[in-house]
Amino acid sequence: MTSIDKSGTFTLGSGTVKRLGYGAMQLAGPGVFGPPKDKQAALDVLREAVEAGVDHIDTSDFYGPHITNQLIREALHPYRDDLTIVTKIGARRGDDASWLPAFSPQELTQAVHDNLRHLQLDVLDVVNLRIMFSAHGPAEGSIEEPLTVLAELQQQGLVRDIGVSNVTAAQVAQAQSIAPLVCVQNMYNIVNRSDDALIDSLARQGIAYVPFFPLGGFTPLQSTELQTIAEGLNATSMQVALAWLLKRSANILLIPGTSSVVHLRENLAAAELVLPDEVFAELNNLAKGDKV
Repeated sequence: MTSIDKSGTFTLGSGTVKRLGYGAMQLAGPGVFGPPKDKQAALDVLREAVEAGVDHIDTSDFYGPHITNQLIREALHPYRDDLTIVTKIGARRGDDASWLPAFSPQELTQAVHDNLRHLQLDVLDVVNLRIMFSAHGPAEGSIEEPLTVLAELQQQGLVRDIGVSNVTAAQVAQAQSIAPLVCVQNMYNIVNRSDDALIDSLARQGIAYVPFFPLGGFTPLQSTELQTIAEGLNATSMQVALAWLLKRSANILLIPGTSSVVHLRENLAAAELVLPDEVFAELNNLAKGDKV
């Protein structure tokens, strides 16, 4: 048994994965654009993750673009039978590294084929439709047209299961009226709790919730109280933040990213951290914003 086995498991699409996985976004260059400064280090992180027991990797062909998928293929192909690779479509990168919506049928179809080619797969395990109505987070609006395109690609056998990303609860409901969903991927962490009700609703339906930026993303979590609690548990602040998410709800799957083997090992060790109920309750108060 590896340490991350202690994170437990949950259903993701057609299979079951450990609740502590790995997000590949940080393997690309600065700003998730261009190649990494140290390609060998990026390959080492991917191989270390799988050797440590990770069976859920999150990626996208617009990371780089193309870079992270190419690295995953080089490091891990042929893939282990138990490895689930989740990708996403709905965005593209501008020449200036900007993040742009890519919702047309042609763009969505091309994105699926790009992911298949760069990952060297015949079918994608899970594809999330990333909604890009706002650069600042989920924004209301119909997602029927792009989701219908993705559902058609699923019917063609190119996509096994479908998820959505950066969405509102209303958009989740709309998506479910078009095709079954296996996961929702939104920003959520110990101090960004706007999806609490959505997580609970998905849990009742047996649908995975995958928080991106579980450690704050481009603005890492900073809290004196979080640091104090971590020191009392002989852990890092980031390990405590990940352990809180694992305890928050059984349907939460984690994909913390890093380009460092050392940091990867630290993140995966969070599976072994047990939060006493009183500490968990204290951590819940961080969302009030008066201590961060």
